[in-house]
Amino acid sequence: MRSRPLRRSSARTLIAALAAASALALAACSTSSSGSSDSSGTNFVKGTGETSSVAVKDRGAAISISGKDLDGNQLSLADYRGKVVVLNVWGSWCSPCRAEADGLESVYTADKSKGVQFVGIDTRDLQTAQPKAFVADHNITYPSLYDPAGDLLLKFPAGTLNPQTIPTTIILDRQGRVAARALLPLSSSQLTQMLAPVLAEKS
Repeated sequence: MRSRPLRRSSARTLIAALAAASALALAACSTSSSGSSDSSGTNFVKGTGETSSVAVKDRGAAISISGKDLDGNQLSLADYRGKVVVLNVWGSWCSPCRAEADGLESVYTADKSKGVQFVGIDTRDLQTAQPKAFVADHNITYPSLYDPAGDLLLKFPAGTLNPQTIPTTIILDRQGRVAARALLPLSSSQLTQMLAPVLAEKS
């Protein structure tokens, strides 16, 4: 028994349905900058693009995250109390992370004498070989916590970041509290602009 050819109207309906399903699949795989990143209670005030800041009086408790770095050494954010800390969530597989890496290192080199410490959080790299190569390729001199399963990201207060949004950069004030955040790759000038008001704070 021969199968009947699809009528034109049926063919058009099928094509439209397949296109819609494809679009939904692509949307599901894309990185989002919304969701938990804008949860209530975070006190973020949106700035330009996807950058935001928190007024001193509205900042929560200090972020206490610790773990192993890419070389297996213990690393704790508490060791940097008294410094302004720039946290950058990245992965060697992430092309926007590669695009911003050189700029991050240049700002760190320029500002570390002012009491700024950078710390990376490498995530979703199942082995350390790839992130170590990334660090070497971009001449990165600051340490990174190794977080292949994203466990450290889940320890941040709800609404602080979205684990699906990579790269993300968070600035901690000298007391270890979240002061600013960017849910996008940053240029060196953008990062310097975000960092300046936190550096200018007296304590």
